[in-house]
Amino acid sequence: MMGNLIKAEFRKTTTTGLWWGLLIPTVLLALGWALGTGAIGKGIMDVVSSEEAEELTRLLGVDPAQWQVSLFGMARSINVATIFPMIFGGLAISNEINRRTITTTFLTAPTRVAALTAKLVVYVAWGAIYGIAIVAAVSIGIVITSDSGALPDPAGWLALAAVGVLSSILMTMFGVGVGALMTSVVGTTVVLILYMLIIENGIQLVLASQNLPEIIGFLPNGAVNGMTGSVASSLFLANAGVVPDELVDVMRAIAGALGAFDWWLSGLIFLVWTGLFFLGGWAATQRKDIT
Repeated sequence: MMGNLIKAEFRKTTTTGLWWGLLIPTVLLALGWALGTGAIGKGIMDVVSSEEAEELTRLLGVDPAQWQVSLFGMARSINVATIFPMIFGGLAISNEINRRTITTTFLTAPTRVAALTAKLVVYVAWGAIYGIAIVAAVSIGIVITSDSGALPDPAGWLALAAVGVLSSILMTMFGVGVGALMTSVVGTTVVLILYMLIIENGIQLVLASQNLPEIIGFLPNGAVNGMTGSVASSLFLANAGVVPDELVDVMRAIAGALGAFDWWLSGLIFLVWTGLFFLGGWAATQRKDIT
């Protein structure tokens, strides 16, 4: 029975244009950010590697030739692009409630728990699909605009790619939970975009200015950004040779990991946020009268 529910849920998502309607801007945004950040990174490397900066870098004891700056662009581009799978997830239940197709879903499933479990499985898969597309687009953009010496090695790329796909899955499920809790298509979309892109970034600026960066890692956006940001900054620092201590926090901030913990701990923190919203939405949907 569960297999049939999952097939039905996949068929439901693929018979509308929403999945590709959001996938196209996802890929374009990921590619655009990768091209832009890759070009910025190349420009910075051209400056620090110039003869004029050679004496300064020698005094600091650093070797720019070992700087894999493309890692920062990859992390940032992945973080920005995952806004779309989050919105896709946010419309999973809210759109059905709005269109009242949730009635058929619940009537044909043996229980509401089974129906919501099937949605969980399907949107985890969609999160992975979006994540793979994001990582592929980001990788192409970075390769086009970055010098070969600034690119990560295969192991580093694989680590960042894996965490990028995982963050896309978690962002999708976070959206599903918020959408199920709010039930409004417009409200869900607006709240998710405003919070992730504006409100929390403002909170992070305040916390950083008050010397409280460690709190950022406990916030939803800070935690999910910390996953890719921590991997990117760790890989960069591991291959950059000697980096002055005062520059370590700067590097983490550039990667989007200011105040963040190790990638796995950041992932667990965001998983808790995802679980809270998902269980809240699950409970709300279980109690909701469907007509």
